[in-house]
Amino acid sequence: MYTKSITSKWKLPIGVFLMITMLAALAKYCSGQISVSNSVNGRELPIYCVETKEKKVALSFDAAWGNEDTQRILDILAKHNVHVTFFMTGGWVESFPEDVRAIQAAGHDLGNHSENHKNMSQLSADEQKSELMTVHNKVKELTGVEMNLFRPPYGDYSDSVIQTAENCGYKTVQWSVDSLDWKDYGTEEIIKTVLDHKALDNGAIILCHNGAKYTAEALEAVLNGLEEKGYQAVPVSELILRENYHMDITGKQIAD
Repeated sequence: MYTKSITSKWKLPIGVFLMITMLAALAKYCSGQISVSNSVNGRELPIYCVETKEKKVALSFDAAWGNEDTQRILDILAKHNVHVTFFMTGGWVESFPEDVRAIQAAGHDLGNHSENHKNMSQLSADEQKSELMTVHNKVKELTGVEMNLFRPPYGDYSDSVIQTAENCGYKTVQWSVDSLDWKDYGTEEIIKTVLDHKALDNGAIILCHNGAKYTAEALEAVLNGLEEKGYQAVPVSELILRENYHMDITGKQIAD
């Protein structure tokens, strides 16, 4: 079996043609033109953590319901000169626009947590896009920020969710350390859960919630503990890789 060349002047065996195509793709990859892969064993994966030699971890807060402690959290973060990422739902953005502006003005990442906090994997691609872009446009109109970090509600994702997010300009971000603050076990339990977590390591992403009962109360000690362990807390945007990376089976980003 043969295939025509671009000029239609020469003919090549299909095997030779495919080999040339594969080598060309490999050359593009090695040159850095193709340098991003979220796929592992045929599945799309979100970012759970990052491989890095730097003693950095990303601290993140999901904002979907309550708002009583947001300013207190911002004050504590400012005291420690720490910047983090807030993943916000559309409903939260609409209910607390001044707090969204305050978060942005304080230098923190604004992240997308969907419009309605639904299980994204159960939605069609069009519905997924609507969940992403509705809150995206609200935040853009409110702050001028084009968000590009997405955390799916409940950590629920599928190949389609990650691909839709990518098509909308988003990196899908999970977490490797869950503070379990949403379980309302108490201040000391949050501190212990984070600081003694087996996955607390260089490149970890820590999940907290701005509306959980004891989070603000625990935050000072969590930050002090991270500092004592030698970690610098940074926003997700400062930790993750945007290009020249691949993922392992745990969802860890690894630089190429």
